[in-house]
Amino acid sequence: MYSGDKILLCKRAIHPRKGYWTLPAGFMEEGETVEAGAMREAEEEARATIRIDRLLGVYSVTHISQVHIMYRAELVSDISPGPESLEVGLFDWRDIPWRNLAFPTIIWALTAYAETRNKHDFPPFTNPPGIKPPQLYET
Repeated sequence: MYSGDKILLCKRAIHPRKGYWTLPAGFMEEGETVEAGAMREAEEEARATIRIDRLLGVYSVTHISQVHIMYRAELVSDISPGPESLEVGLFDWRDIPWRNLAFPTIIWALTAYAETRNKHDFPPFTNPPGIKPPQLYET
């Protein structure tokens, strides 16, 4: 999620990776579209209303049998922490806490966003070639 040149991040209040930063994200609910799930998770985690622009990436996380679907979306409201976030913030690119990001797919999505920031049309990104996400999900 972006607002102007800033990126919305949430510090996780839940496990796995409690205390680490992430983009608003989570699991879909039964009967929910992927887009509706993305908007709901932004609301739950950051009390944020977003406008989805386009699909950014589809990442396979095989060691936990998950697919992470990321959208490029514009923030259109104020933000505040929801029950699953310790804090939320809008970060300049240079201030993103790279060493404290929760999951590899967040790094991949942020990198994809940087590459497409000024593009209106692009194919969705996938896992970087030859890179498997490390086992960061236990803590």
